Amino acid sequence: MQNESNRTMHDQDDMAQLEADVREAIIHGGDVKEAVRRLTLKSMQAHRLDIQSLGRIATAVMQGVHDGAQQKLEQTSEQSHTAQSQISHAVSGLDTAFAQFAEASKLVVEEAAGKAQQFSREELTKTRADLATLEELFMDILQQSASVAKGVIAETLNDLFTHAQRNGTTIGAQLQETLATFTHQISSVGQAQFEAGLQLSQATADLLHKIAAGVLSGISEQAKHEKNK
Repeated sequence: MQNESNRTMHDQDDMAQLEADVREAIIHGGDVKEAVRRLTLKSMQAHRLDIQSLGRIATAVMQGVHDGAQQKLEQTSEQSHTAQSQISHAVSGLDTAFAQFAEASKLVVEEAAGKAQQFSREELTKTRADLATLEELFMDILQQSASVAKGVIAETLNDLFTHAQRNGTTIGAQLQETLATFTHQISSVGQAQFEAGLQLSQATADLLHKIAAGVLSGISEQAKHEKNK
């Protein structure tokens, strides 16, 4: 019970820090999309990657976006266009981070299959079900953020929500590939492999931890790529 309480407090502290970091990114400007993408992925590494945790991360990001934009608008009315642009870039950064999470999930499963390793059908099925709701989660939080905002911030978020409804998201595009990979892998896991998967779980760790490792690897590769530009 004490451990659970400590974990909850730690998670709350992490979310408060994420909010603050995103708020500062909005206030200071620069490459807001990249800053939000990086902060979101960093937060993913520190938490269990279930759909509830991802929801808390997205909510914290959007709260930071709102607060940063609000502070910018309070400085001067001339910041309206800048605030709108930064809100748009921030939401795009969150969309991209979630898409990279979905991509990492796919790569982890493909890598395991390439090494003749398999996760259990139960793990694959549960994670696929979570991933299938990822775009809906993003859209729900975007809509909720718009509903509690006011003025320019509300207008901008509502416009972004409408645009995403009409044109889709980066998450949605990536999920088509990711879910197809999971479906194929689930169908290829027979009863023998299912039993082996359960036995291998001690050695290979939970699928969600594998996904976290995939996200971490993705950040490292991204950093190398940017450094070599």
